[in-house]
Amino acid sequence: MLIKMDSKDFKKIFGELAKLSGFENAFGGWFKESAESIIILELQKSNFGNYYQLNIKIFIQGIFGRRYLPSKDLVKGSMGHINFNETKDYKNAFDFDEPMDDDMRERQLNTLFENHIVPITNKTLSKSGVKELADKGAVLLLPVIKEELGW
Repeated sequence: MLIKMDSKDFKKIFGELAKLSGFENAFGGWFKESAESIIILELQKSNFGNYYQLNIKIFIQGIFGRRYLPSKDLVKGSMGHINFNETKDYKNAFDFDEPMDDDMRERQLNTLFENHIVPITNKTLSKSGVKELADKGAVLLLPVIKEELGW
């Protein structure tokens, strides 16, 4: 019989992996900062099922004349200049109705950090990294953001 992981345990494991990946916990999310950007990981509980969605938001410092600091508003209210999520390959790790051994769920989260979150977020710590990812099509930049950056 599978023991289902609960939200509290899931968030604890996710938080430990985020910390190991250089993120700090604050305001109900996890932050990583550089002089050029701030990255936010937010776990959003679904109102439609027993699962979370991972929101990854990147704010580029200086865009529209603003400096961004870790805050509850950035975690809960704002969309970033770049937004993406956990990708379909990892969605089942966020779904508690998905029959999965807890060790497997933790391994999937670890793989998500290693193969998706860390490589992309480390690149987005610099504007040149953002441009490289956008040029490859790995992240989507809206025309207004490109214009503001002079790209």
